[in-house]
Amino acid sequence: MTADICVIVPTIREYECMREYVANAREHGFDTDRLHVVLVTEDFCDTEAMAAMLDDLEVSGEVFDGSAREAWFDDHDVSEFAHLIPEASHAQTSFGLLYMWDGDFERGVFIDDDTLPHDEVDFFGTHMDNLDYRGAIEAVESDERWVNVLYDTDTDLYPRGYPYSAMDEDVRTETTTVSDVVASQGLWTNVPDLDAVRILMDGDLQGQAQTRLDAEHFGSDFVAAPGQYLTVCSMNLAFEREVIPAFYQLPMDDNPWDVGRFDDIWSGVFLKRAADLLGKQIYNGDPLCEHNKAPRSTFGDLTNEVAGLELNEHVWEYADRVGEADSYADAFAKMADELLAADVSEYENGEFLQHCGEYMHDWLDCLEALDAGELQASEPAASVADD
Repeated sequence: MTADICVIVPTIREYECMREYVANAREHGFDTDRLHVVLVTEDFCDTEAMAAMLDDLEVSGEVFDGSAREAWFDDHDVSEFAHLIPEASHAQTSFGLLYMWDGDFERGVFIDDDTLPHDEVDFFGTHMDNLDYRGAIEAVESDERWVNVLYDTDTDLYPRGYPYSAMDEDVRTETTTVSDVVASQGLWTNVPDLDAVRILMDGDLQGQAQTRLDAEHFGSDFVAAPGQYLTVCSMNLAFEREVIPAFYQLPMDDNPWDVGRFDDIWSGVFLKRAADLLGKQIYNGDPLCEHNKAPRSTFGDLTNEVAGLELNEHVWEYADRVGEADSYADAFAKMADELLAADVSEYENGEFLQHCGEYMHDWLDCLEALDAGELQASEPAASVADD
């Protein structure tokens, strides 16, 4: 069958993690012909070895380093939007979203290269089941309007991107019914996904945290209730094509303010608000992945994060000001307008929020340009009348 799932993997090191994910799919009877793997990498990486791996695995896919991405923009007549993809940043996953939008894919999956699937769980099948799920599920909310995705792990951990001002929240749960799931966030065992400050508080200088998680730590799958926010980590995430207009990963790292590390966090904030406005849901829990974050300086991560820490406390408030929308693009445009109009004079690096607002509008313009190019390519050439 034609591939209908675009698997997007940002990688400069452990690209062979895909061998385990493909093996997991075949072990559980998931049709790997449905998968098209896009490896987003850099010019200094061995792209030939990456392409050879995909051939060896007998899965379709492409490898895009910086030069190949530049050529792709040129070939699609959207080179004016190449600035949307930051250099040397995890936010390059946005290129995978553009590639997916231009293709015939129905669903996407983000996988980080420092993760592995759990052998006993059908990784892709579980994500697809979550997106198809209709029925009862636990809904979580708090008095701070933020849901800690680790709330039910019997730990005191808060994930990367969770606002410090929303800690020590009172949590409430109830059973609800979901009918339209547009994203499936799988959580993670082994190394928890924490920010540098929380890693330091957990007593670790190697960027990992002393606490480790296993499958027994996690409780039931859940959704965050409407009007609530949650951290969305792109290391293990499946989503419907329709969300792409509201799922840009933001111009992190490659900006004058050196703001980084919040690409998936802020895109998750915008996606959650858009989903709420449109009556959609984000499913959280299984399938778990094993997060094997390599040791590195916690203080190095802190240096990368500190420029955006104050902004992270407030960005959701601007998204929350949007009260209605009739599409993902409409919701995203209105959130971009809120950032552009924001009085950011009191925030450290506040101008970056307005910078994001500009790029968010550029993102929507790029998607429109790709649609226009596809439409033009599909139109038959005009016939020439006989004299």
